[in-house]
Amino acid sequence: MKPAHLPLCLVATCLIASPGLAAETADPPGPALFESFEYTGDDPVFEKPLPPGSFRNPILAGFYSDPSICQVGPDYYLVTSTFSWFPGVPIFHSRDLVHWKQIGHVLSRPSQLNLDGLGVSRGIFAPAISHHKGVFYMITTLVDAGGNFYVTATDPAGPWSDPVWLREIDGIDPSIFFDNDGRAYIVNNGPPPDNKPLYGGHRAVWVQEFDVASGQPTGPREIIVNGGVDISKKPVWIEGPHIFRKDDWYYLTCAEGGTSVNHSQVIFRSKSPRGPYVPWDKNPILTQRNLDPNRPTPVTSTGHADLVTTADGSWWGVFLGCRPYEGDYYNTGRETFLLPVTWKDGWPIFLEPGQPVPDVVPAPQLPPSTAPAVPTTGNFTWRDEFDAPKLDPSWMFLRTRREDWFSLKEKTGALALTPRPASLLEKGNPSLVARRQQHVRFTAAVAVQVPDAAGTSAGLVAFQNEAHHFFLGLRRRGTETEVFLERAKGSDQGGVPQEIAHASIRVADSGIVHLKIEGNGRPCSFHYATRPGAWIPLKENEDGTIVSTHVAGGFVGTCLGIYARLDR
Repeated sequence: MKPAHLPLCLVATCLIASPGLAAETADPPGPALFESFEYTGDDPVFEKPLPPGSFRNPILAGFYSDPSICQVGPDYYLVTSTFSWFPGVPIFHSRDLVHWKQIGHVLSRPSQLNLDGLGVSRGIFAPAISHHKGVFYMITTLVDAGGNFYVTATDPAGPWSDPVWLREIDGIDPSIFFDNDGRAYIVNNGPPPDNKPLYGGHRAVWVQEFDVASGQPTGPREIIVNGGVDISKKPVWIEGPHIFRKDDWYYLTCAEGGTSVNHSQVIFRSKSPRGPYVPWDKNPILTQRNLDPNRPTPVTSTGHADLVTTADGSWWGVFLGCRPYEGDYYNTGRETFLLPVTWKDGWPIFLEPGQPVPDVVPAPQLPPSTAPAVPTTGNFTWRDEFDAPKLDPSWMFLRTRREDWFSLKEKTGALALTPRPASLLEKGNPSLVARRQQHVRFTAAVAVQVPDAAGTSAGLVAFQNEAHHFFLGLRRRGTETEVFLERAKGSDQGGVPQEIAHASIRVADSGIVHLKIEGNGRPCSFHYATRPGAWIPLKENEDGTIVSTHVAGGFVGTCLGIYARLDR
């Protein structure tokens, strides 16, 4: 029945209660304009003077986990996991193993990476990079959305191919080893024998030959490690396998013990790439699990390593680690570290038992690389005025971006975000542009124009996952402009964000308001200013552990970014 056939009172009720009818006639809100973003990191550990010829750990601060590295002549290339952030798999270049410049992303097109509907810590796990006869290979797992695949490129900066799916390879964490005789092999974490685990976390490492010509696995798949170093001790989560060759030995290095504080790196060797592989009796070759948790500036959860050689025959390894600020709390996620690898009785080792990961290390004897324009470690301030033709590659989107909802052309020197109903609480692609938190002590600030339309919010976000984040925003409410703070803290609120502070403000004629988030481990404070530098606290000393990995779970770190939405 059409509304015209209803009594007049019911017609009015239908029109008032039907937001869809109103939306059809109302003009869509204009974009939210952000005129600058500034990030400052100021960690005490980075304040120490750096001796000549040394470098700082981590080499990639912030959520850059599961590093993999390869060498091509004087050049080194490194990739890390991105889970459900897009574009996927940042790729870095260096010539000295210390200074790393991001040259792009491996998975930069929607046709390469479908992250629709995935949780933040699903998606891309543990990419592995290798090079063979002029072709780069990046192999990885798209968890919950297709499984294992690889892409190729002749230029590591891209473009990379669309995925080649490996239907025979189940499990996660594949890597490709190219042998001197032209044959190649894929190793990965897979199910235990007969898919019958003997205990929780029981996994295996599998190997299968890879036919380079056809681009597919061939021949039988076999288990080369069952459980881990010593299955009688019920080792858990053997993963991240890489094969490399030295002299007449094939070495298999894997992570073991899970990605938390019991994480470790172990080593096996064999005379054949198919095994049998024998573990070193002095494993693990890297771990921090037995160290005093109260030691100064601890690095924990070390593992998931990959090794590389330099021109002078030196060995180095990259691996992930975490920098907690209190107990097991860290917001910066799992970061990439670098250490020299020494050889002992025919076995490689990162650190002797009981030795902590150093934050300052003598650098490799390599020609120095130019420091990148966007720093990857140490204390720094980085500012984006949004005056370049493209976004800097350190910016990311949450899940695959399929719409052009952002623009650098709407206004000169501004980033425009179209507000959309997509919410941080859902598994969609919100109007969010974010970068990694790289320091325990940090400040993130943005200059944003007050949204023109009621029902639109725009501002600054500290985001870990759908249920754990802060949103410091602006909105119009009637004739007033409000600044507000929302907090999502998981099951404590049933997954629904709570507004914990708001204030009506008088905006300058420019229409610009400055918003700032300050963090220092646990305490996190939120400020606003209607004049540059005249900061007013909105909420101070909030509990920042809600965006730590320990509380939020998963495998990512906190990301800081700018966000616009249609309020519902």
